[in-house]
Formats: sequence, structure tokens, C-alpha cells
Amino acid sequence: MNASSGLETIRMQIMWNRLISVVEEQAQTLMRTAFSPIVRECGDLSAGVFDTQGRMLAQAVTGTPGHVNSMAESVKHFLRHFPIEKMNDGDIYITNDPWMGTGHLNDFVLTTPCFRSGNLVALFACTSHLTDIGGIGTGPDGTDVHMEGIYIPMLKLADRGKLDQTLMAMVRANTRQPVESEGDVYSLAACNDIGCARLVEMMDEFELDHLDELAGFIFANSKHAVMAEIQKLPRGVYRNTMTIDGYDHPLELVARLTIDDHGISVDYDGTSPMSRFGVNVPSAYTTAYTCFGLSCVVSPEVPNNAGSLSLFRVRAPDGSILNAPYPAAVCARHIIGQMLPDVVFGCLEQAVPERVPAEGASCLWNLTFRGEGGRQRNQNQGSLFTITAVTNGGTGARPVKDGLSGTAYPSGVRGTPVEINESVAPLVFRRKELRTDSGGAGEHRGGLGQVLEIESAIDADFELLAAFDRIDHPARGRRGGERGSPGSVLLASGERLRGKGTQTIPAGARLVVHTPGGGGLGDPRARDREKLRADIASGLVSPQAAREIYDLEPEEW
Repeated sequence: MNASSGLETIRMQIMWNRLISVVEEQAQTLMRTAFSPIVRECGDLSAGVFDTQGRMLAQAVTGTPGHVNSMAESVKHFLRHFPIEKMNDGDIYITNDPWMGTGHLNDFVLTTPCFRSGNLVALFACTSHLTDIGGIGTGPDGTDVHMEGIYIPMLKLADRGKLDQTLMAMVRANTRQPVESEGDVYSLAACNDIGCARLVEMMDEFELDHLDELAGFIFANSKHAVMAEIQKLPRGVYRNTMTIDGYDHPLELVARLTIDDHGISVDYDGTSPMSRFGVNVPSAYTTAYTCFGLSCVVSPEVPNNAGSLSLFRVRAPDGSILNAPYPAAVCARHIIGQMLPDVVFGCLEQAVPERVPAEGASCLWNLTFRGEGGRQRNQNQGSLFTITAVTNGGTGARPVKDGLSGTAYPSGVRGTPVEINESVAPLVFRRKELRTDSGGAGEHRGGLGQVLEIESAIDADFELLAAFDRIDHPARGRRGGERGSPGSVLLASGERLRGKGTQTIPAGARLVVHTPGGGGLGDPRARDREKLRADIASGLVSPQAAREIYDLEPEEW
């Protein structure tokens, strides 16, 4: 490499890093201006910049893989509906189509063309979760997508800077939270505007007329880096099966993973057929979380973009639970979609066991509540509240470390602070703490789940829109590690509630939720005694479990 080519490589790398900082500021703008707590407090969003062919150049670090990797394909759908040559400065496009967006109606996706000196140079896209968009609410009870809320096809939200007020009126009229929903749409638009402004500043600084050369550098280097990691893996075909709770009966997730000279492919042939209820997964969401699982093990250091994703191929049979076509109900697609990294890990564990964790709680245990007594009155003069409190279980133990407790993996969404929940809804969270012994025992212990107790602050009934898993089929351990504790949903009286479906919590009753723990890894008797004593002192492991499972005698405490 001569000096000039070396300097050019450095210049390209600097611009690539700058591009990542641009989209990170884009995402931070969205998080700081969003109205919904699940976005503002928990980071349930994504943001990215795309070239004029709809290929993702860079994604923000803040955000979820389900949003980012499915949004990576949604921009191409926008371009099919709105050709580049017909776009104008100030235009904004919107959809929440589950099959062209990020998997369900609660995620609004906005795409904004970015112009510099009158020329379109890039596209910015972002998505965030709106807590309520009408219909039966955020739960798996629906039997078709039109029951689940307002359905926005590919539309133009703004034309040359002028917002479509008719569309905004339709959004406001189809939600129990008109102020929050309208505000969230504005926050999405502002997020893309910031991205456009910062990109133009960058291009001015580096005297770029277009991004073609930089895009080629990013894609080529990312693809090369991922392929270099794939080359280190043993070639072969690896299979794994996972049984999960499902809605009304257990479901089988079946994967065949192939590592060859062309990359990695995952085929879900044999997976259970689609459900009548809203736990179905559109193919884009299946691809998103499968690719994320592969990236975590195979190439965790390579930035996520069209180049790095190009070596992963995913297929799920038409009509299966992982490729449910329109008009399937898909509102709670995260329940199954977020299990897919664990399914993929079960295949990769056979090839590179030293890199793969045990199974975890995986899917979020979002506590979605709804009822009368909200602090704000909507345009229909009702008094309603709707809130989604993000709650997490434990992750699986890692090859050289314990699992993480009360942590969302693979979604990455943070838990909602109790103070925020109580400030926006008439609820009292009486208890929120880690569950002793819920992490699977092992040389490396699984992460712990949580126990929460919640009741009405105004002595009124409220609804729980349950969408949980790992109740009947908890996370499995690996290499001698024990399974994590299953989750449960019940009343303080002892009455058990269903893990899925809308249910009423009577006035005066207290809801008790146990989130699942992650699986352990390795023989529990091989656990470091100092770590075990610290677990006991911290209340993570009980003395009884230490004695019966870990073989730690009382005199060793």
C-alpha cells in the first residue's frame, strides 16, 4: 500500500465513523423528544442512514435489532412506492405496515430524503414503538391484523415540508392516547431532520458531492470482515429445536444452519404453522433477529450495515409461525421473534461452543396495562390510560461469565423506571426485586428474573394485556448447567393467570409477576466458591440451593 492509498483509507474510515455519529445523534434526538415512555425511557427505537439504492450505510448504536434489521429492508419498500426521481426536499414518508415495516402496527417507520445543493444524496429512516394505536390493544388476542389497530399503508406524511393534516387527524382519532401518538410522529420526523442536517454538514466538511465512494468502502470492508470470521468456523450443517409456550398450545421452532464458503444460511423448515392469534412473525422480523444472533457470535465487532448482513441468508416456510402472510395477526410478534437468537445459538454451539451462551428469558415481559382513571382526557371525553412497562428476565450464562439479571437480550430495551410508570398511570408498584434462585445453576450462573407486585392506585379494575412466554418451557442450560426458573403471572390470592391474553385485575387485588431466569452453563459443583458465597450474601442464591445444587456445605459459607 502506497502512502496516498493509506491516507485515503484513513480518510474513509474517519468519514465512516462520522457517519455512525450522525445516526447516533439522530437516534438520541428521537429518544429525547418522544412522548411514549417505552421510547423516551427504554430506547425502543431505531435510526439509520441509507444510500439512494436503499442499502443501509450505518445504524445507530441506540436502538433494537428487531427494529434496525427489519427497517434495513423497509427503505427498499419505500423506494418501490416512491421513486427517487419523484422525491422533493421536505418530503416525509410513513407506514406501519408489518410486512414492509418492522413487524407490527405499533411501530411507525418514517423515511426522509436528504438533499444537498438540490441533489438527493441519502435517505434517513427511523422507527419507534407507539404505546397505543387503537384496536384491541397491544396484545396477542387478535385474529387478523385489522383488529390490532390503525393500518397505515405507504403514504406521504409531508409534501415539500407541508404536513398532511388529514393523515394526522386519522392517527389522533384512532388511539386512546391522541396527544402522545401525535407527539411521537413529530419526534420521528424531527429525528430524520437532524440526521439530514448533520449529514449535509459532514459532506460540506469533507467536500463530498455524493456518498457512492464511501458506500462502496463501507460495504466492501464490512463484507470482507464478516467473511474473514466465517472462514474461521468449521464447515457443516447444524440443527436445533426449541419448544416454546405458544398461545393455546406449544410451538416448535426448528432450525438448520449451514456454514459454507458463501456465508451462513438458516432454514426454519419444520417450524410450527402460523397461529390464529397475534403471536405470528412476519418474515422481515424473523430475518432481523436471526441475523442479529448470527452477528453476536460470528462477527460482533463488525458494524451493522448492508455489507455485513449480506453474507447471512434466512428462509422460513410460507405460512409458518415465522413467515405469516397478510392478514395474519402479528401484534405480539416479539414473543417468538426474540427467541430466534437462542435457536441460532443452539446450532452454533455445536460448531463453536466456546462462544455461545445458555438460553435466556429472551422475549421481553412487557407489562401492558389499560383502564379508566387516566390523568388526561382525550377528544372523545373519555378518561383512559394505557401504559407499557418494560420488564425483563435473566440472560443465559456465558462461556466465561454469569448471565445478566433483569436484562433484555436480545432486544436491548431498558426496563421502565417505577417512578415513570406511576407518574403516567394510576398504578402502584409495591415490589420490584430480583428473584432468588431464578438463575439456572451452573459453573456460570444464569441471570436472575424479577418479582413485581402491582395494584391500582385508585381502587379500580384495570386490564393486563398479557404477552409472555417461558412459563411452561423455561430457558435451558448448557453443558451440565440447569434450566432457569419459569415465569408466572398470578394474583396475590394465589389465583394463576394466563400467560397470554387480556385479563382483568379486580379492584383491590394485587398482581404478582415472576419473570423467567436464564439457563446455567457448566456443572454447578464446579462453581467458584468465592462467587457462590457472594451469591448467598447478596440473596441471589439461597443457602438451601447452595447446599442441594452446588454442594456447598454450611461450614463453607
